[in-house]
Amino acid sequence: MWAPETTTVTRTAPLNELGEFLKQRRSELSPRTVGLPESAGPRRVKGLRREELAQLAAISTDYCTRVEQGRIQASTPVLATVAQVLHLDDDQRDCLFQLAGKSTARPRRRPVQRVQPQLQRLLDELTSTPAIVMGRRMDILAWNSLASALVTNFAEIPEKKRNYTRILFSDPAMRTLDADWEGVARTAVAQLRMEAAEYPDGMRFSALVGELSVPDPHFRKWWAAHHVSSLMVGTKTVKHPVAGEFVLDWDTLTASTDADQQLVVRTAEVGTRTHDGLRLLASWAADQDLPAFQHGLLTRGSKR
Repeated sequence: MWAPETTTVTRTAPLNELGEFLKQRRSELSPRTVGLPESAGPRRVKGLRREELAQLAAISTDYCTRVEQGRIQASTPVLATVAQVLHLDDDQRDCLFQLAGKSTARPRRRPVQRVQPQLQRLLDELTSTPAIVMGRRMDILAWNSLASALVTNFAEIPEKKRNYTRILFSDPAMRTLDADWEGVARTAVAQLRMEAAEYPDGMRFSALVGELSVPDPHFRKWWAAHHVSSLMVGTKTVKHPVAGEFVLDWDTLTASTDADQQLVVRTAEVGTRTHDGLRLLASWAADQDLPAFQHGLLTRGSKR
């Protein structure tokens, strides 16, 4: 469970305002509101239970109890996640941080990340190799046409939602596209954990984790496990709904002009069935516009 950087509190604030504030906010939510199933029997307390809040925030129930009782001081990342889980507005979030003795200053926003021109030119030249450029938080900044044909039509995904981990968990088609979806998703969560260490106070990062934690028990479980990974190479099997099975090696290259941008390429050895299949897929996608190609996938049973 996630409980970093705690501080023991030696005195309790009058009437423990923080605990009362959290209890009130919990009482205003139902399990259904936060994506949890309703219990069959009667509930002893109104609203969200303390253990349910702990589960969604990826912290232990004991840790949550001690925070509400004023016995420890929660870290800033934990408070940010709790605010997300409880659907707090800006004023409520500020109040939460004030009661917890934390600064309410908004984190300084980084400029919107754009793909480096050199990487974009390289992508444009890669016509027979699927490739994407990932930035901070594993956001997808750019891609080539073969990556869209192989994975999904990235252009149809709103820019703010164009995140690799989000797509893995939110797009049902991804669970059948990757032969070992669970292994791929576990690695993605572990890599996201590494990103969390670098950007612990980013609001977009906290929002992403909260968004994925609420509806998906797999993400909650793997995020709470605190596994980390900086895996840069590997092999994966893709079961394309039209072109069949591909066994692809993938590699990650970091841009020298921006260490926060990485080019991820998927390749196959020349002469293999996968290499020939990629060339066929590239030709197929190039002969028609991508929306029409994606429509072809839909008519063949894909949910993409």
